Amino acid sequence: MNNTASFSSRIISIDIMRGLTLFLMLFVNDLYMPAVPQWLGHTEAQTDGMGLADWVFPGFLFMVGMAIPFAYIIRKHHGDTDTTYFKHVVVRSMSLILIGVLMVNIGRLNPAMTGMPKYLWALCIYLCIFLIWNDYRLVPEIISKYTPILKSMGWIGLATCVFLFKAGTPASPEWLIPSWWGILGLIGWSYLVGSLVYLWIKDKIWASLLIWMAFVVLNGADLSGYTAFLDKLKPLFGVILGGNTPSIVLAGLFSGILLDKYRSKPVYLFITYSVIGVLCIIAGFVLRNWFIISKIIATPSWAMICNGISFILFGMLFFYIDYRGYKNRFSIFRSAGENSLTTYLVPDMIYYIIWSIGFPMLIYKNSTIPLVVILGSLLWAFMMIKWSSWLAKKGIKLKL
Repeated sequence: MNNTASFSSRIISIDIMRGLTLFLMLFVNDLYMPAVPQWLGHTEAQTDGMGLADWVFPGFLFMVGMAIPFAYIIRKHHGDTDTTYFKHVVVRSMSLILIGVLMVNIGRLNPAMTGMPKYLWALCIYLCIFLIWNDYRLVPEIISKYTPILKSMGWIGLATCVFLFKAGTPASPEWLIPSWWGILGLIGWSYLVGSLVYLWIKDKIWASLLIWMAFVVLNGADLSGYTAFLDKLKPLFGVILGGNTPSIVLAGLFSGILLDKYRSKPVYLFITYSVIGVLCIIAGFVLRNWFIISKIIATPSWAMICNGISFILFGMLFFYIDYRGYKNRFSIFRSAGENSLTTYLVPDMIYYIIWSIGFPMLIYKNSTIPLVVILGSLLWAFMMIKWSSWLAKKGIKLKL
């Protein structure tokens, strides 16, 4: 029955939209080829505009924020105090930041100075990540009893890789640097902000809205040079002080608090999300008078337009999946949403293996026909989410 009586106690649309953004992320990240239409790719830094690829990451950030209230509620239900939740948030954030920094430094590695090929070092890092952060509760009992040993092997291997890492030249050697923190590092810092904000304000809607707007203002102030007096802090806390990605997570947090309060009123939520989404898009175009729409520069105009799309899209998914009950039509994305970190990292490992072999197995990348390239990348993205789903069933699933 398609009425409120069939309203599910689990919000499936959160997993599905998170999985959808991951699928699109794998798709657009595989599209770095000349034949790709411009509207599908990443827009250049100084270009005023955006394509599909420029929405995907903020779409995922939005879902990171949206899940925070429900993650907190679940942990409280299992007996966590605010103190234990705080510790969990810090450890999880630092884990994401660490992985992000390691990933962003792969391209800098000097093989001769490090003593091993770049892709081999990267694969060793990824293997150690899976050894350390795999959810061993899912593995067969014969393996789970070796969990401490496997985790220790992972940490020793990770420390060895970090110790061996060298970049630059023999005359001017360099080590690991945060750089722009990588995708996972940006998520880690922004998740930390969103989670601590929620720990402070809990389910207060207006407080979450005001803090979200404060970070939008901070984003604009930073780009306008008004936060230059904080420059000494920016090498470490630049993601937070820049305001951009935290503002997107906080938009999702605001959306999640709304959902928690009014989920029993799906029609009201659908209308509310649609109105807020339209207002965000309008705000983005208003801000365009001062800041171009740019993902690379991380402008508030870009962030607000992306938030508007996310509000509207989630409102539609929530209405049709959780209220109307059409969940099976999107089930392919649900597993990816439930195994997001695994789904994101596994394709990179496969890339590194292919590049190490040196054989052009992804033949569609050599095509000059846009349709062939696009269909090839779509197939790749579908294969990757199915592969991560299969791995989860076999007990290989990252959980920070």
